[in-house]
Amino acid sequence: MTKAHQHPLEKILESRIAIIDGAMGTTIRTYGMTEADIRGDRFKNSTKDLLNNGDLFSLTQPKMVGDIHRRFLEAGADIIETNTFGATSITQSEFFVDDPREHGGRKDPAFYQKVIDDPFLTKLAWEINEQSARQCREWADRVGSATSRQRFVAGAIGPLTVSLSNSPDADDAGFRVVTFDQVKTAYMQQVRALIAGGSDLLLVETIFDSLNAKAALVAMREVFDQDGKELPVMVSAAVGRGGETIISAQTTEAFWNAVQHVKPLSVGLNCSLGPDLIYPFLEELSEKANVAISCYPNAGLPNPLSETGFDLGPQDMARYLGDFGRGGLINIAGGCCGNTPEHIAAISKALEGLPPRKWGMTPIEGSYARPSESRV
Repeated sequence: MTKAHQHPLEKILESRIAIIDGAMGTTIRTYGMTEADIRGDRFKNSTKDLLNNGDLFSLTQPKMVGDIHRRFLEAGADIIETNTFGATSITQSEFFVDDPREHGGRKDPAFYQKVIDDPFLTKLAWEINEQSARQCREWADRVGSATSRQRFVAGAIGPLTVSLSNSPDADDAGFRVVTFDQVKTAYMQQVRALIAGGSDLLLVETIFDSLNAKAALVAMREVFDQDGKELPVMVSAAVGRGGETIISAQTTEAFWNAVQHVKPLSVGLNCSLGPDLIYPFLEELSEKANVAISCYPNAGLPNPLSETGFDLGPQDMARYLGDFGRGGLINIAGGCCGNTPEHIAAISKALEGLPPRKWGMTPIEGSYARPSESRV
């Protein structure tokens, strides 16, 4: 990559620590939404509960979702994520398709092929992704213009509700409920819709199964090659107490080795254990990776008695992320579960003026390769 191809966000990362937003689900919780609110008129006759399907709010409560984006931007976020963590046909099927296990059957590749081919689920997934990206784009541009500071939209791509690495059947270790190609197809649909809606970046996040993530990265590569448009890619994993991805059990170094070939804009850790327990694994990743490092952890461990559902308040998160910045570990910082706009404002203030982590390759060679240059 030459400087002529340098993405505007990379220029920012060279000069300061960029801020990514907090948790959409946590912040929605503070609005007191009900089952009726998420259903609206469109989904009022759905037979399953939908309240935990937060992506649907982009369709039924767009003003609320837009208000959340506005608040995160005004709190200092340079990057806001689309409300699309579960916006694939595979994940949406959990809310709109009867579970065959309730009738003596099982979920298997034949079941998920019907999901992939279902016109309702395909259209719904596209609409959630495209509309959410457009909502983010509108607010990023509006606040960016008002503050004379460019803001960026990251198309959020979650880990799915199925695993390519593990069998759910204790008696059949080789069984998988879904195939790699099925997962890739679902991700390709999501990627195309996120691009159509105006995303600046694509973010594969909360990776607990590296093979699922690999399917998402292959999906991106194929969409880039077929459609002739390429976006920078961010990659972020969730790790457990041993510092390994939760299902595929890769260490942070192994995880980096598994994804570095895509030449991401950034690699990092999110969600997971909270900022105190994530520190040593972030430190290891920062030592190994030669791209920008992101970190947006949970606000501590879950606590149902807390207003946000998590232990740490804004000043707690600001203190921990400030330590990460002073330690030279990060280029992008924010919060995952439990982090509201108030948390992001405190984190932004704590990191203001701190120098970003320096990485080995200057610039990130090949980060935005032409579509003909394979990165997968």
